Amino acid sequence: MTKVVYAIVQHDGGWAYKLADVFSETFPTREMALAAAKAAAAEQQVGGDDEEISFQDQNGHWHFEHADGGDRPEAVVDDH
Repeated sequence: MTKVVYAIVQHDGGWAYKLADVFSETFPTREMALAAAKAAAAEQQVGGDDEEISFQDQNGHWHFEHADGGDRPEAVVDDH
């Protein structure tokens, strides 16, 4: 199982949560960013229907895959 970690960080004059190198919107307080990160982590773990997905990688190439709706990552929030 894949594990994703949302980190709470200072960002752009406020607070955000970060996954890898991607920041959320900026929140005025740490508590608001933490609540948003917990909501995002909870949504990551909700299963769904199988889907055909497409995405573009950082080199501009498109990929097409079958996504199993029950294959959800373990999502956690790093609050340190």
